[in-house]
Amino acid sequence: MPNPKPSYVTFDVSDELMKATLEVVKMARETGKIRKGVNEVIKSIERGQAKFVVIAMDVDPPEIVAFLPTLCDERKIPYIFVSSKRDLGEAAGLQVSASSVSIIDPGDAKDFMDEIVKKVAEIRGIKS
Repeated sequence: MPNPKPSYVTFDVSDELMKATLEVVKMARETGKIRKGVNEVIKSIERGQAKFVVIAMDVDPPEIVAFLPTLCDERKIPYIFVSSKRDLGEAAGLQVSASSVSIIDPGDAKDFMDEIVKKVAEIRGIKS
């Protein structure tokens, strides 16, 4: 790995899981509802709308998203990390990068999202 993980990344995510996550974001965008960008994501978490939050690991400065995992944990909202904000932006249907995305309604991606949430819980050692 070229650069060390930022401090807010508290667990490892396999490339396979990251790819699956980006696919879920894309499906949710097409058939459900997502929020893009840190401000929208915060609002969706605080309003209890977010079902799943995706946070990019290459956000600079990291402070922009550093508190999202804590906020998600407080609200019991599952989250995952992906390595690239460019990939995340692309999956969210943007021409630009996205530091974070929240899935409000997974649409057709619900089963896939549930699988990922389960895997993340296992990685983190959280009993569901």
